[in-house]
Amino acid sequence: MTNSTPPFCADHVGSLLRPAAVTAARKAFFEEGSISRAELTAIEDAGIVEAVKMQESVGLKVVTDGEIRRSFWHYDFMGGLTGFDLEQRDPEEGAQFHGVKLRPTFPVITGKLDFPADHPMLDHFRFLAKTTSVTPKISIPGPSCCHFRTAKEDIRVPEYADLGALFADLSATYAKAVQAFYDAGCRYLQMDDIFFAYLCDPKHRAQKVAEGIDPDWLITAYARMMQDAIKDRPADMLIGMHMCRGNFRSTWAAEGAYDLAADAIFNQTGVDLFFMEYDSERAGGLEPLRFLAKGKQRVYPGFITTKVPDLEPIDGLKRQIEEAAKYADIDQLGIAPQCGFASTEEGNAITPDEQRAKLELVVQTAQAIWGEA
Repeated sequence: MTNSTPPFCADHVGSLLRPAAVTAARKAFFEEGSISRAELTAIEDAGIVEAVKMQESVGLKVVTDGEIRRSFWHYDFMGGLTGFDLEQRDPEEGAQFHGVKLRPTFPVITGKLDFPADHPMLDHFRFLAKTTSVTPKISIPGPSCCHFRTAKEDIRVPEYADLGALFADLSATYAKAVQAFYDAGCRYLQMDDIFFAYLCDPKHRAQKVAEGIDPDWLITAYARMMQDAIKDRPADMLIGMHMCRGNFRSTWAAEGAYDLAADAIFNQTGVDLFFMEYDSERAGGLEPLRFLAKGKQRVYPGFITTKVPDLEPIDGLKRQIEEAAKYADIDQLGIAPQCGFASTEEGNAITPDEQRAKLELVVQTAQAIWGEA
């Protein structure tokens, strides 16, 4: 009998390419005002139902809603928090990725932070849960994102000039979110806390130093913030954490090995499952996996890329897992892509068929190595 409850050997980070009908409907609603919110929701619902069917059909035991209702992997969630707003600015101000700028949406903190009982992503999860017979998972940005992605001048609450006060309120806000998702039926919550990886990049480290923040202190503070947010979660709730170096239209924003953050990641956050980008030399070596403690935690090295359509050979993936097993018990390893397929609604430079083939490869690789997905 194969395992029917997470963690599984095969998994994925969460976001999926947006269906053409959803893209058109979002433009019609947000830009043209030619359809109603109810019409948009119905089209998004249909897109999510098809996305779930696709994930189930390739053999995945855990599915997401593909983040199909979102524009960004992070800002939609953050904008729904009490005390956060999103501002649109000059296109030249957009965050810089490798050769391209992100759309100029910026989070600003305008009031005391809290998690509202009517946060829209609770209903997003409830809809997902009723569409699938396997494990539903929702991914949200981790608490570090709310600090790292908010410029100092955009933190407009005087008491939050003290990072200790800001981080304490972020932990409390996320603790409420964890409980709210649990109460909605969620037993597997993923937080995308990618800035642990960013803080291993010399360029991003230098930027923090220029802001007067020690990047090593910040790594430890982010780990403590995550631990405080999830420490009181119910015993039957798994928390995953995804780390990458940026993913916008198949480009990236950071580089550098995990060495500087590995101990904090594995031993100071309290997280159960780790999704780690490992699809290019920018991620460094596998040696940081040695910090994973023996036990029930699991690492999903992202050897399968979502940035390009080429399929990785299964024999090559087997060898990479064997190499990873030199540093972590193979029974504490799994396989997943390095990131989602559409961290923003623009999506990566691949097709839906190529996306499906990547997910099929994840399942096939898990079956070849562990005998089950």
